[in-house]
Amino acid sequence: MNRLYAAGCLLVLSLLLVPVQGQEEKANPAAKKLNRDNPRHKEFLKRIENNKGEGDVIFLGDSITQGWEGQKAWKQYFSEFKPVNWGIGGDQTGHVLWRITDGKELENLKSKAAVIMIGTNNSGGNSAEQIAGGIKTIIQELKTQKPHIKILLLGVFPRGKKTDADMETKVIPAAKLNMKIPAINAIIATYADGKTVFYKDIGKEFLDKNGGLSNEIMPDYLHLSAKGYDIWGRAIKGDIEKLIK
Repeated sequence: MNRLYAAGCLLVLSLLLVPVQGQEEKANPAAKKLNRDNPRHKEFLKRIENNKGEGDVIFLGDSITQGWEGQKAWKQYFSEFKPVNWGIGGDQTGHVLWRITDGKELENLKSKAAVIMIGTNNSGGNSAEQIAGGIKTIIQELKTQKPHIKILLLGVFPRGKKTDADMETKVIPAAKLNMKIPAINAIIATYADGKTVFYKDIGKEFLDKNGGLSNEIMPDYLHLSAKGYDIWGRAIKGDIEKLIK
């Protein structure tokens, strides 16, 4: 009887484990490493090799982060922090994850803080939950490699789809903005612990009084103008100052 009971328990346990194993196999696609071994990445590695005290603050992201280059606001708000711009156009969460792991973009940088703004390029192919999970994986990897680093996690910026009608009115109304963005931000806001991870959503700073998105701030309703970068820099300079103390 005891043998039969034990065999029965093993059978039940094995049946219970099947769906769990199946779930594990369905890994989050937004948390999967995506190779980014392109010329810009190689440029980053050269800068790391020749590092001359750069990198108190790392900016990680996609083309919106890359767009800081050449902006007056970059020097105006961040030059004292000796920042490095690790933004690459077209990047999704998986690309950033690859760059800071296999790509070794954090090596030899003794950074005190990181600014992360990523996820908009995932919005076409991943759910809000998946994108948020990819961002969480990036945060976890940063904290593993740099246990003392402070992270300023920014909410994904609002965006809209450009149409001829919108170009005529020069604004996309709130109702036509990508609704997946607020859903992502609602989840990633919970990642803040007030100790090493701090969340800030500055998206409303880009919107007009009616919640619409003007092409004066985002000419293509995705990438920022010089005015947009000035708004961004002014909004987070104080946060960075606190993080690197």
